[in-house]
Amino acid sequence: MSTLYLVQQGTMVRKEQTRFVIQPRAQDQQEPLSIPIREVEQLLVFGNIHLSTAAISTCLESQVPVVFLTQSGRYKGHLWSAEQTNLASELAQFRQYHNAEFQIEMARSLIRGKLLNSKQFLLRLNRKRKLDTVAAAIAGINQDLRAIATVNNLDALRGYEGTAASRYFSAFGQLITNSDFQFEHRNRRPPTDPINSMLSFGYTLLFNNVLSLILTEGLHPYLGNLHRNDRTEPHLAFDLMEEFRSPIVGVAH
Repeated sequence: MSTLYLVQQGTMVRKEQTRFVIQPRAQDQQEPLSIPIREVEQLLVFGNIHLSTAAISTCLESQVPVVFLTQSGRYKGHLWSAEQTNLASELAQFRQYHNAEFQIEMARSLIRGKLLNSKQFLLRLNRKRKLDTVAAAIAGINQDLRAIATVNNLDALRGYEGTAASRYFSAFGQLITNSDFQFEHRNRRPPTDPINSMLSFGYTLLFNNVLSLILTEGLHPYLGNLHRNDRTEPHLAFDLMEEFRSPIVGVAH
């Protein structure tokens, strides 16, 4: 089972018997690509990609999630079968949604995991470089870890997360050894340099994998604990991807 990334603008995806056929635009002068439907776990649709009605129906019937993104990788929405919903799990989520103690403990656990993984990533990369500035960032993250253990306020927890992220990215930039790539600070929407572009793309792939797993388990992706606001967004996916940012996306770069 594999994820199908559809990125070539103007592509048409249609169904022919038991296969998806990916048809490039005529001016691209490329041969269509045919893939057995049974081998596709999910579809990621970047930008101006067309899916036929039959292809959409097949995805719903076969419980193949379809995630729609902008061409640059920003999440827009998704399509999945209602049969993937697990009502008992969703009811449990709704029961806990207004439980302030549960929310804080979940947020604390997520942030703690994120900070521990960020620290381990920096420690591993700094074993050979032995940069004092990176060691200082690691010491700062240790302070943040001690602080979040005693904080019982969501805004304060998020504040420590932001401080630790600033320490992490400052150290991350110093550990890049390829002189052709420079990283000064994290930026996005849109990213302004190759490293930030790769990070954004990596985080997009991570988000989509987490979202797909949430849907597979029948959970409601919009009920988060660390991330919450008035916008209708998949906050649970934002929550659960936090711990994996450095060990998966950081290591890949």
